[in-house]
Amino acid sequence: MNIDRAVFALAGTMILVSIALSLTAHPYWLFLTGFVGLNMLQAAFTGFCPAAMIFKAMGLNSGCAFK
Repeated sequence: MNIDRAVFALAGTMILVSIALSLTAHPYWLFLTGFVGLNMLQAAFTGFCPAAMIFKAMGLNSGCAFK
């Protein structure tokens, strides 16, 4: 697994978890979905992603998007 796939997997997991929590616990969990979406949008334009930096420090190989 490379950094790109790990970032996508983390983002998808966070979105699904926040949707499940908003349905079962409280609708404010949808703010987490919004945060993840905004982070993905800014990463698309700037190339800066904190999760990618963490995965790089963990030793994952670079992909095309995050080097």
